[in-house]
This record gives sequence, C-alpha cells and structure tokens, in this order.
Amino acid sequence: MFETLEKEIVKQKQFLTDVLEGLSSETKHISSKYFYDKKGDAIFQQIMHMDEYYLTDAELNIFETHKCEIAKIFSPEKEPFNLIEFGAGDGLKTKILLNELLSHDIPFDYVPIDISQNALDQLNKSLTKGMPNLSFKGIQGDYFEVLNRLKEDNGRRNVVLFLGSNIGNFTNEEALSFTSEIAEKLNAGDLFFIGVDLKKNPRKILLAYNDPTGITAEFNYNLLRRINRELGGNFNPDQFEHHPTYDPVTGECKSALLSKIEQEVEIDGHTFHFAQWEPIHTEISRKYSVKQLHTLAEKSGFKVKTDLFDSNKYFVDSIWEITSQ
Repeated sequence: MFETLEKEIVKQKQFLTDVLEGLSSETKHISSKYFYDKKGDAIFQQIMHMDEYYLTDAELNIFETHKCEIAKIFSPEKEPFNLIEFGAGDGLKTKILLNELLSHDIPFDYVPIDISQNALDQLNKSLTKGMPNLSFKGIQGDYFEVLNRLKEDNGRRNVVLFLGSNIGNFTNEEALSFTSEIAEKLNAGDLFFIGVDLKKNPRKILLAYNDPTGITAEFNYNLLRRINRELGGNFNPDQFEHHPTYDPVTGECKSALLSKIEQEVEIDGHTFHFAQWEPIHTEISRKYSVKQLHTLAEKSGFKVKTDLFDSNKYFVDSIWEITSQ
C-alpha cells in the first residue's frame, strides 16, 4: 500500500515538472502521455470506435486475416516463448492472437507490461474470463527494465508486441532511440512486432484526428482539465481551440490547443502568459512509408522478416527479427 502511494507521489511530481517545463518553453508543449488518466482512457476508447478513426479496424483486419501466419512465425515448431506486449490497453486485437495460439496448443506466457497495475488487473480479469488456460504474467514497470530481465530469463524466445501505431507518437530521433534500445534488450532470434499507420490520402488522415463530433477535441481538452484537477491549474478549456494539422511531406499529424484570447493561467504558483492564438503542442502522430519503416528497422539493428497489410493497405504490422547479438 505504502509502496503504491509512494509511486503515485513520484508520478504526480513528474507530471508537475513536465507540465511546468513544457509551458515554460519557447514553444509551449505538453507530452501526449498525460492524456491518459481514467477519463482520458475512456475518451480514447470512444475514439478507437469512431468511423473516422480507421486505425483500429485496419489493424483488426490484419489480425483476423493473418492470425494463423502470425502464430506460425512466432512459434514454428510449437516451442515455448514469451509474448510480451507494451501498453496492451483493452487487449481487443491481442485477444484474436491469444485465442489462435491457444487453439493450436502452442505453449507461451502472455506478458503485458504497463506502468499501471490497475490496467493490468483489468486486462487480466477480462482475458482470463474467456481464456481460462491463458498463462497471464503481467508486469508493472518500465518497458526496458522488464525486457532486460526477460533477456536473461529461461532461454525462451521473446516476441515483443507494440501495436496501434504508437511508434507514430515519436519524432524520428525518438523512434530510432526507442527501437534501438529494444534491439539491445533482445537476443538473436527474438522478434519485434510493430504496428504502423501508413501514409495515405491526407484528408483521410486528418479526419481521423479531427472528427466532426468533437471526441478528439475533448480528448485534448481533458488534458487541461486533468491539470486543473491534479495540479491545481485554472485553465478554462472553453478559451482554447483544438487545431490538428497534417503535413504529407513529413508524414506528421500534429495536434495543438490554441489560446483564443490573450490570457494568463496559473499552475502551482506559476503563471503562464498566452498570446492570442498561441499554441500548446499536445501530440504528434507520424505516418510512415514502407521504405521509411524498413530503414528504421535496419538502423535499429533488426532485419525485416515480413510485412502484413490490411485489405486497404492503410496499415502495416511489420515483424522484425534480431539476427545476431
């Protein structure tokens, strides 16, 4: 109990530090990771089920179409392995693969990693209810710390899932750093399964982040409300406007909150001045070409084993392998 409380205090201090630093920068920004409090999680579930947000259906299509092929790649001789997932969420897509593996009696441990024990508990309850034979070994902690432990553990192949185009939330430099560190934590023969949203019609991409019902806008406004709730801020979300943009050259879809008026906001005794229409950058969702994705794999120390596409080729789940270590 005390350990959990201590972790929460540390998280809140980091939240405050990051917000103060971000709003003190020449270009104001707040990390998109802070979208995800309890309210933010619920809003994101709504986003995932919007017609405009094609990413969920596209990746589901890949899992439903290629589940047998994926299972064979993960364990061709039905040898035991660890199926490790970063940020599993509600496990919607993963359930398809888990059921496929179990139906073929392939021995594996499902190891979701999350910073939230509550999220892991909810996932465990949801999955094991329908799959009583599932070996669920959720671990609360940092992705890389857990990977480092598993690298030295029991000689099994490790397969890491990073779904939902979460890699798109990184800049080029951050993406390379992230995938390179994963490569360092894996052994020869281990696999990295990465979901990536592909470049396509710019109008379709922008609509996914600017839905007419305003759910994505509310996702951004909730970030301001969270700062008010948890950090004692006095943001008035009504005085900010959600503004997404997409650049087909860079592939970057960016979200910002624009201050409608000149105003001041206070947070924990600190005052921040906003000029009229000054932005707070909140999120980047980068889209890749297949060529860019393969370049990232090679620079990180992986070899691309195969690419799996949905029927519209909106999305790719790419399987990378460590060939030597």
